[in-house]
Parts: sequence; structure tokens; C-alpha cells
Amino acid sequence: MQPTIEQLRYFLKDTIRRTIDFSRTDQHRGVPPPPVEKPFAPEAERIALPSPAEWSRVGRVDLAEAISRRRSHRSFLPIALSLDELAFLLWATQGVRRSLAPGAVLRNVPSAGCRHALETYVLALRVEGLEAGVYRYLPLEHQLVLERRDARLAEPLTPATLGQRFVGEASAVLVWTAIPYRMEWRYGLAAHKVIALDAGHVCQNLYLACEAIGAGACAIGAYHQEAIDELIRVDGEDEFTIYLAPVGKVSAEAR
Repeated sequence: MQPTIEQLRYFLKDTIRRTIDFSRTDQHRGVPPPPVEKPFAPEAERIALPSPAEWSRVGRVDLAEAISRRRSHRSFLPIALSLDELAFLLWATQGVRRSLAPGAVLRNVPSAGCRHALETYVLALRVEGLEAGVYRYLPLEHQLVLERRDARLAEPLTPATLGQRFVGEASAVLVWTAIPYRMEWRYGLAAHKVIALDAGHVCQNLYLACEAIGAGACAIGAYHQEAIDELIRVDGEDEFTIYLAPVGKVSAEAR
């Protein structure tokens, strides 16, 4: 039987926290924390990203102005993002500031309990210096790891996002997946609401960062779960898509 609307509202409440015996979570049982970054094969092809000191196309924008101009964009210019612009967006949304301890780092976005349960995949459609394909951001190394090349990557994006054609017209699409156990390790059944909140923190940083590079984004919460998971080749259980956003250059009139 399908759950009722009233039952599903429970997800939005923190009532569940009062029902959890936190002494039984893996953290309190002494289980080592999961890694803060999904492992990659040592022989995998990796691309070093420009560091903040090397960004030449990232402008400065007043914060109040960036907030006032923030909007969702569904029309993009056929212009590639530069590698330093992409590096800036990834740094702004998941960049690591400092390692605190095994399994804990400070990033440029907040996360419940410093758990950071998200991974970032980049569907590169038009990015200078990158072949079209699927990449994953490595925040500890500030690198991309190549998942696979795919010259026809734009084609499945419209059906995978339930007919939202503009997604495949972007220069890049950022796909955020959740690895729930990173949060469950500490919070047990109370983990899932805060994972969703964390995704919101990340995407808002993307919107504001886009204002510094003359670009725009559109948060996408409606998509075909299995199709997107298959596109980035995650298992859909221990790791699955939770949010995505196309990014591209926008006209001055649209900003």
C-alpha cells in the first residue's frame, strides 16, 4: 500500500531523533568512520584542476549583489566553460579547507556532524580541456577522475530528466550522489533528512558561485532515478543520485 501524504511528512520532522538509541550507532560502537571521499583505482586517469591562485576567469562579485541576482536559468549559450571556471564551481560546492581527523574534513559548505555524505559527478559536455564524458570530483586532491568518455552524453539527459531538454544544452551538469552510510554511521535513522538538507547547501553555493563567472544553473529535483544512476554508473542502493544541476554561460540580459 502506498504511504499517505501525512505519513511521508514524517521525513521532514526531527521526531525520529527521540526514538534512536545512539549508543547503538556504528560511531558509538567504535567502528572506524567511512572515508570522506569515494576511493578510486590508482591507475585511473586523473586531471589536475587549477588551484584558486591560478583562476584567471573567476571574477569578484559583491555578495549582496550575487544573492539579489540569483535565479534559475534554463537557457544557456553555446559557450564552453573553462577548466578554471569548473574548478571554481567544484571548490565552491565541495572544496576541502582542512582535514580534522580520519573521516572528517571541513569543506566550503556545512554538513550535519561534518559527515559530508555527497559525491560530485561532472557530466562534461562543453568544458575546455576535457573530453566529453563522466568525471568525479576528488575534493581531497582537487582533481577529476575520469569515469568514462562519452561523446553522445547529452542525448540521454532529456529522457533521464523527464523531458527537461535544457539540461542537455548546458556546458556541464553537476550530479550529486548520496552515500548514506557516511551519515548513518553517526546518526542512524536520523541521517536521511540531514542528507537532503546538505544537498540544498551545496546547490545554493553553486548558484552564488555562478554569479562570479557569468554563468547560471538550475536545480533539478525531478529526474528518472534509475536512468541517472545508470548514466553515472552507481549502484542505486549504497550510492544514488539525490540532486543535479546543469550549468552554462548565460547572456548579460538574462543575468
